[in-house]
Amino acid sequence: MAKPVLLTVDDDRQVLQEIARDLRKEYGSRFKIVRADSGKAAIEAIEQLKLKNETVALFLVDQRMPQMSGVQFLEQAIQIFPQAKRVLLTAYSDTDAAIRAINTINVDYYLLKPWDPPEEKLYPILNDLLDDWQATFKSPFEGIRVIGDRWSPQCHQIKDFLARQQVPYRWLDVEKEAEAKQLIDCSQSTKLPLVILPDGDRLEKPTNVQIAEKIGLQTKAEKPFYDLTIIGGGPAGLAAAVYGASEGLRTVLIERQAPGGQAGTSSRIENYLGFPVGLSGADLARRAVAQAKRFGVEILTPTEAVSIDPLYNYRIVKLKDGKEIASHSIILSLGVSWRRLNIPSIDRLTGAGVYYGAAQTEAISCQDEHVYVVGGANSAGQGAMYFSKFASKVTILVRGESLTKSMSQYLIDQIDETPNIEVKVHSSVIEAIGENSLEAIAIENSQTGAVEKVPTNALFIFIGAVPHTDWLDGIVQRDDRGFILTGKDLEKIDPHLANRNRNLSPRPKGWKLDREPFLLETSIPGIFAVGDVRHNSVKRVASAVGEGSICVQFVHRYLAEVV
Repeated sequence: MAKPVLLTVDDDRQVLQEIARDLRKEYGSRFKIVRADSGKAAIEAIEQLKLKNETVALFLVDQRMPQMSGVQFLEQAIQIFPQAKRVLLTAYSDTDAAIRAINTINVDYYLLKPWDPPEEKLYPILNDLLDDWQATFKSPFEGIRVIGDRWSPQCHQIKDFLARQQVPYRWLDVEKEAEAKQLIDCSQSTKLPLVILPDGDRLEKPTNVQIAEKIGLQTKAEKPFYDLTIIGGGPAGLAAAVYGASEGLRTVLIERQAPGGQAGTSSRIENYLGFPVGLSGADLARRAVAQAKRFGVEILTPTEAVSIDPLYNYRIVKLKDGKEIASHSIILSLGVSWRRLNIPSIDRLTGAGVYYGAAQTEAISCQDEHVYVVGGANSAGQGAMYFSKFASKVTILVRGESLTKSMSQYLIDQIDETPNIEVKVHSSVIEAIGENSLEAIAIENSQTGAVEKVPTNALFIFIGAVPHTDWLDGIVQRDDRGFILTGKDLEKIDPHLANRNRNLSPRPKGWKLDREPFLLETSIPGIFAVGDVRHNSVKRVASAVGEGSICVQFVHRYLAEVV
């Protein structure tokens, strides 16, 4: 943590130099000494200190200054640092003003000039004041601060990005917290959301890429060529990265949002082998990222692939920013996204009370509120359990007759034992209601047809699995839902044609190699698919990790053919 600040202000340069010298001599090892030669300069200094998240422990201010007296300065300064101790430096003729200031702005002490010798007339007084300040001082949060409106979709996007990147941040709601307004005033910002970095630098309405560059995430590849490019940083992609790099492959992983994928948003995974007390998706992602980087994997995030060009024995990935990454092989581990509800007003209110996933990002904001969760699979159950720690009540809305068809029994048991969680079956949300933020939802019972409107500020949706593969149209074969076909699931050429030509066995359309595709290989040699994005895959974290791990063996076999 940065040293607390002792700020001294005096328009007499010689006096200012002398007091700063005496302060530095006695307190320089424990405090940062800052000086200003006018009230205006001092206000500017403390505004910068506030933006840098530094703390002022004591103001030592001359009373008789032009344009702004010491008392006038303190009246403004204590609005920014209300806990700082306040001392006036006065001439004998200013003592009446100093005494009045004790009553009006709680000045802690006034000192007559000169203060020589400081060992008798300065240090004992300041020591007492600083001891009192230290006794009640709480270290400020050191990290990124995000300031905005709870109902702003862009604020939600920033919070979700930082949370999924596992970057600590502090959220300040401009409608509820005075400090948020102070920081806006200090920064002279006119646009929200406002992101203030630890060094005091600030970003207005930033994109995820702008934030990533400021916090030191890698967004650009370092090498001209790789053995293996992995697109997607969920459990399958991270497992492939660890095994690929650990076995000597030059490996780069591209992730358009944050490592961990959909699993990374899970508040608690309790059935993953080797973790008997469970772990969060964020913990799993953090461990996997650290492991991958230890083996030399380059992780580019947030970086989005937009097309693939199979060129001879090379596979060229084109990125959204126009750059390209070249490699011999590619593993597609794109995962899936939450399926969107198609009901009135839902898109308009997304990020403003309606959220897809995002349990850990928004749960604290739901303190003592009634939260509704849509979905009947494990992700919905994990989210509901997490919300139950903050919300007064959590209602799970399930279209089916029970949770047993899609949720693990251990989660069902936990939900049954949690008093503030209610499960409503045969229930679907048919409308989101609200102007600038979610105010209510309409719920329909599929058996009775009855519609109930209930007030709520928070609706969390955990349904379906939609692959993000539209950009691969015409590149690799996909099924009618967009999942990528691999191995024996690939559409084959006409088997009758194969029977007439003994040199031609059933293979994917356009396949040019003599062998059939490997187990996890797509319709293009050297491009593989693993995890949830693959057709007929098992939608479990352990399965995704397994596929990512074994896929590297097929990559080695492919590389042996072309390199």
